[in-house]
Amino acid sequence: MNESMKGLVLALLMAAGTLAPEAGQASDVKPQLRLQPAERVEAAMSSQILGVTHAGKRIVAVGDHGIVLLSDDDGKTFRQARSVPVDSTLTAVSFIDQHTGWAVGHGGVIVRTEDGGETWKLQRSDTSVDQPIFSVYFKDANEGWAVGLWSLMLHTTDGGATWSTVQVPPPAGQKKADRNLYAIFADPKGNLFVACEQGRVMRSTDGGKNWTYAETGYAGSFWTGISLQDGVLLVGGLRGTIYRSADDGDSWQVAQTPFKSSLTDIIEVAGKHIIAVGLDGVTLESHDDGVTFTGKQRSDRSVLTAVVDVGPAVPPLLFSTSGLLTP
Repeated sequence: MNESMKGLVLALLMAAGTLAPEAGQASDVKPQLRLQPAERVEAAMSSQILGVTHAGKRIVAVGDHGIVLLSDDDGKTFRQARSVPVDSTLTAVSFIDQHTGWAVGHGGVIVRTEDGGETWKLQRSDTSVDQPIFSVYFKDANEGWAVGLWSLMLHTTDGGATWSTVQVPPPAGQKKADRNLYAIFADPKGNLFVACEQGRVMRSTDGGKNWTYAETGYAGSFWTGISLQDGVLLVGGLRGTIYRSADDGDSWQVAQTPFKSSLTDIIEVAGKHIIAVGLDGVTLESHDDGVTFTGKQRSDRSVLTAVVDVGPAVPPLLFSTSGLLTP
C-alpha cells in the first residue's frame, strides 16, 4: 500500500474512532481501557453510528460510547437501548433473527442480546490492548466469527459464550498474515469471505476450517463486502473502488464507479438494486448486479458510515459520524 492510500485508511479509522496503534509502534500515551456501562444520553441520536442492521422488523444501530439505537417504525423515531454493559465504541452489529444478535467493537468487546437489542450482556473483552473488532457474522445461533485489527479472527461454536482465536495464514510468499480484517460475510452456499487490506479477500469453503486469499488485482484496502442474493460478491473501500466476482471469488473485475470517495458500507435493497455509501456524502447505486454504479453527493459532504433498507418506495436510512441523517 502506498503512503497516500495508507493516509486515507488512517484518516477513515480515526474519523470512525477505530484506530489502534500498529503492532510495535511506539506511543507516548498508553490508553487505559476501562469497561463501564453505556450511559443513556440526550445526544445519542447525534452520536457517530458505525453499524446498522435489522432484527426482524426492528432497526438496530450501534456506535460511539456503546450507544445502541432502536427503531420499530422504519426509522421515523429511535430510542436508546435500556442496558449496554460497555461504553466503548461499537463498530458492527449482526442478528440471526428478531431476538438474537451480537455487536462488537473497541477493547475487543463482544456483546449479545436475546431481546432484540433492548438489553445486552458482555461475552468477551480484552483491555490489555486496544485491538478493535470490526465485523461479526453468525451463521446460526451457535457458530459465528468476528474479525478485526492485526489479523484478529475469533470463532465460537456456543453462541459466543467462549471464543477461540483462529490463526490466520499469511498470503502466499509472505511471512505475516494480512494486518487488518475489515468485514466478514457469507454467500448463499455458506462460503465465508473477509474483506482485507492490499486488495485481498480471504475465503473459506469448508466452514472456516481453512482460509485462502483471493487476489483481486487491486492494491488498496477493502472496508466492506457483501454477497448478493444471487451469489455475486462485492467488496468496496479505498477511493470508491468496488470489485465484483460472479464465480465464488475465483476471479474479480472492477466495477465502474463515478466517485473516488472511499466506501464504508454496501447493501442489497431489492433484486439487483445495490446501494453503497462512503466519505464526502457519496451514495452509489447499481441496477445491473453491481457491474456499474451511478452516484450522487450530499451538499453537506457528511461522512457516511452505514446504510439500511426500510422497505419499498422509501429511501434507505443513512448514518454518519453525526448520527442519522435526514434525506
